[in-house]
Amino acid sequence: MTRDPELDRLKAALAAAPASDPEAKAAALARALESFENSALARQGSAPPLRSNPGRPARAGLANGVRKMLDALKLKPVLAATTSVAAVAVGLIVVLPQTDGLPPTQNPAPVTAAAPEAEPAANRAADAAAAPVTEPVAEAAPASAAPMARKAAPDSAVAELAPPTPMLAAPMAEGAVSETIGQSGDNTEAFANAPPNPVQVVREAPVSTFSVDVDTASYAVVRNSLLAGALPDPEAVRVEEMVNYFPYAYPAPEVGEPPFLPTVTVVPTPWNAGTRLVHIALQGRLPDVAARPALNLVFLIDTSGSMDDPAKLPLLRQSLALTLAELRPEDQVAIVAYAGSAGEVLPPTPASERGAILDALNRLQAGGATAGAEGLALAYRLAESMTAAGEVSRVLLATDGDFNVGVDDPEGLAAYVARKRGSGVYLSVLGFGRGNLDDATMQALAQAGNGTAAYIDTLQEARKVLVDQLTGALFPIADDVKIQIEWNPAEVAEYRLIGYETRALRREDFNNDAVDAGDIGAGHAVTALYEVTAPGSPALLHDPLRYGTAVADAMAEGTEAAPSEAGAAELGVLRLRYKAPRETVSALVERPILAGEIDEALLPEVRFAAAIAGFGQLLRGSVYLGDWGWEQAIALAEANRGEDRFGYRVEAVNLMRLAQSLAR
Repeated sequence: MTRDPELDRLKAALAAAPASDPEAKAAALARALESFENSALARQGSAPPLRSNPGRPARAGLANGVRKMLDALKLKPVLAATTSVAAVAVGLIVVLPQTDGLPPTQNPAPVTAAAPEAEPAANRAADAAAAPVTEPVAEAAPASAAPMARKAAPDSAVAELAPPTPMLAAPMAEGAVSETIGQSGDNTEAFANAPPNPVQVVREAPVSTFSVDVDTASYAVVRNSLLAGALPDPEAVRVEEMVNYFPYAYPAPEVGEPPFLPTVTVVPTPWNAGTRLVHIALQGRLPDVAARPALNLVFLIDTSGSMDDPAKLPLLRQSLALTLAELRPEDQVAIVAYAGSAGEVLPPTPASERGAILDALNRLQAGGATAGAEGLALAYRLAESMTAAGEVSRVLLATDGDFNVGVDDPEGLAAYVARKRGSGVYLSVLGFGRGNLDDATMQALAQAGNGTAAYIDTLQEARKVLVDQLTGALFPIADDVKIQIEWNPAEVAEYRLIGYETRALRREDFNNDAVDAGDIGAGHAVTALYEVTAPGSPALLHDPLRYGTAVADAMAEGTEAAPSEAGAAELGVLRLRYKAPRETVSALVERPILAGEIDEALLPEVRFAAAIAGFGQLLRGSVYLGDWGWEQAIALAEANRGEDRFGYRVEAVNLMRLAQSLAR
């Protein structure tokens, strides 16, 4: 073996280093291995830091990686700076060849230059010895544990996946220090959002186009933050998801009508007397539970090391168990787990085999890195193999959202998911836990997979998502639903769409059936709110142009003579496009928006939705609310709680009160 001059010089410099006892060496080894995995793996390309790996046993083969670790981290200047850190390096050189069978520690602390001085070696060794040992990811269930279903997956489904290739980081610049050192507890959450929609001038931009959204993840994340005693990150607040979290008493379509019924209501804006609020509601056809087709579910479960938290894998197991009571004997369930590499935990199994399914769920343990891309590939293959004519197959991904092994960028994963939805297998995403929640990736995957994204922080939320709304989430009645409004410049001078920033579409996308959009499930409702300002209103935010253009003047011609049959002026026209499930050509629904449209029975629903929209805008620090604040939002929501069968609305009022206190 060729000697390394750098290593020889380092050994010589350490000649006077104090000896360390075996317990201190073991503690130092555990911490150094954690630093090695975090630094080497996480810095591959532009990938985020690799998460902690409490469940993976140490291997003697890692001795061969010491030189690579030192080369990658370039820590020679740091190691030479203190005798204590030098002792850690000696421990690595001496102990690594003898580490076979060393028990893994639970969340070992990373090595830092100051660690040995900050804490006595004896204390670190005691902490390491007392740490619990985490079992590795459960192996695939034996054939006897879960009888194969009528359409078992082919034997090659798992064999096609090659073992994961170990990845090492590229060498760092001379003298640089790894950014991952000492940051294992940092908050790495990433949220999908965009700046709030601005006020648009109708003469300049008369058409507004966006995709529907029935996700609810943002509201649950906001609630989780507030109950933890902190205002949420404004980036975590998507106003449309907060509004659409609640069930509303909107009228549903009759038999023979399109799959959803649009309803429009125009009311004064609560926070601005000079504007009006245009409330648009789409109510999906109520589900016919008795007539639904057979369902094939693949639970794709993240069992990586960071899932070892009561709010993650344990809650995930309980949540998915709730779903089983909603399934029928003809339905099927399969389970794929991923952590470092993906594997089939439960083959396709009839839902009637409840004991076998629960046993497979309960055997799952957290440990390893996150081979999310590999898990997705295996889950799709299983789902496709389970599907017979007339049946519905879905992948349900449950994760904290971090995909840092394999194809780890949201765009790459989303492109793969978008290709797979053509097979008819849709993907929904359930988020668990905080601290490293990758909401951006979850949103990208759910949107590309024609599914929904939800965040589960309590068993109560799990019941809402996986029991009460299961049919709507898994059985779509309309795909690629797009909304477009053309405003009448004679009646509306300015408008602002509240929320839907991440769902915006170009005007030409509306008629392009190749452009993907949101989906509406059985019984789902969609709510959208526009704030509009009439010409001449003192609330106008834009000064009139000195030089009108011929195009703008032509747009306004004849618009004053556009009353409805009832005599009310048209504020604009609402257009909807949608596809029937598995169809490729869209249908068009069109209706006018009238200035005086008010359904008295719907006013409490409209006002409560407005209160929640105000709640979200307050959390985002909106500049459009003026003096309207927490007291007004709370009063408006409290006065329009309505029936509130499950207490969701009273919970929202209490969250507003909590946010008000935290905002002070």
